[in-house]
Amino acid sequence: MIPAERRQIILDMVSEKGIVSIAELTGRIKVSHMTIRRDLQKLEQQGSVVLVSGGVESPMRLAQEPSHHSKTLLAEAQKAAIGQLAAQRIKPGSCIYLDAGTTTLAIARQLHHHQDLTVVTNDFVIADYLLDNSDCTIIHTGGAVCRENRSCVGEAAATMLRHLTIDQAFISASSWSLRGITTPAEDKVTVKRAVAAASRQRVLVCDSTKYGRVATWLALTMSDFELLITDDRLPEGVERALNEAGVSVLLAK
Repeated sequence: MIPAERRQIILDMVSEKGIVSIAELTGRIKVSHMTIRRDLQKLEQQGSVVLVSGGVESPMRLAQEPSHHSKTLLAEAQKAAIGQLAAQRIKPGSCIYLDAGTTTLAIARQLHHHQDLTVVTNDFVIADYLLDNSDCTIIHTGGAVCRENRSCVGEAAATMLRHLTIDQAFISASSWSLRGITTPAEDKVTVKRAVAAASRQRVLVCDSTKYGRVATWLALTMSDFELLITDDRLPEGVERALNEAGVSVLLAK
C-alpha cells in the first residue's frame, strides 16, 4: 500500500471516530508502528490531524482569541515554570522581544534582576509591569490597539519591528501543532512574521494545553523556530517529531 492510500485510511478513521489509537491503525493498515508514526507526522505537518498520547485526533478549531483576563486563569503553574526557564536563557546586554500574552508576561516577571537589558513588546501589561519592577530599557511597538488582549497589532506595529535587530524573540500562541502556530486574528500574523524576520533566535513559548488547536491563519511554521519551551505534558511522540524537524525542545517542570 502506498503512503497516500495509508494516509487516506487514517483520515477516514479519524473522521469517523474522532480519535484513533496507533494500535488500531497498525491493526487496520497492517504496517509497523514506525510507519504509522511517520504517516501521522506528515499528516500533522499538513494540519490534517493532531498527535495525542498513543494516537491521533482531529484538530480542535479556535474560533477566537481568548481575552487577556481569561488567559490569566489558565495553566498558571505551567506558564510560571516556562517563564522561569525562558528567563534563564536571556543574556545580559541583549535585546529581546516579548510577544503579547500571559506566558510572555511570566517571563517578564523573572526580569527584575536582569541588568542592561532592552525589552521590545507589543503588550501593554508587560510594558506596565516592567516599568514598575525592572531597570530594563522598554520599547513598545505602538500600532492599532486590541483591547481584549491589551496589545498592539497590525501593520504599524509590524513596521516598527522591521526597523529593529533583536537577539531573542519569545513568541506566544493560543494554538499550535507540528505545522506551526495559528491565530483567528489576521492582524496578529503580520506582527509575528515581522518579529521573526527581525530576530536572530526565535523561541516559541507555549504550554501544552494549546497544542492540537488550529485557527484560520497560519502565522509561522515550526521551521521558523529554533527552540520551543513548553511544559512536560506534551503528548507522546511530539517532542521527538519536533527534534526530527530541527526544533529543540525544553520542558519546564
